[in-house]
Amino acid sequence: MPATDEESGPEILFYHLERARLMDVLPALLEKSLQRNWRVVVQVANKKQVEDISNSLWTFRDDSFLPHGTSRDGFEREQPVFLTDGDENPNEAAIRFFIEGAEPEQVEGYERIVYLFNGHDEQAVIKARKQWKRLADAGAKATYWAQNERGGWEKKA
Repeated sequence: MPATDEESGPEILFYHLERARLMDVLPALLEKSLQRNWRVVVQVANKKQVEDISNSLWTFRDDSFLPHGTSRDGFEREQPVFLTDGDENPNEAAIRFFIEGAEPEQVEGYERIVYLFNGHDEQAVIKARKQWKRLADAGAKATYWAQNERGGWEKKA
């Protein structure tokens, strides 16, 4: 796992999905993480979401797939991308994604934390704002990204 500056903690990014769906954005972010040789944990709110995302990652593109697994698959330590609804980090991931309403227990020990939330879901936006405020009040270095009209990402805060 890449070294983390314990004084400043992980880099924290919030992605406000307004123009693209989660499964249009998540695979690209996972691919970029793997290109950096980072192991990844993706945390969702429940087991059904774990299975849904796992199935989507096998089929998101005809010419590729993202190597990943769940606790049901076994070999958790060897998985480049581990999908879970819990707070474990069996593959010693450098980056952790929180999606579909997942709530972090702690963010220490990671190089980067990424929150992805649906901008068309009022409850998801409210939850993300609360997470942002809690992290900001704790002194975390967080950035907020929103999609522009062309679907690209713009830093808003």
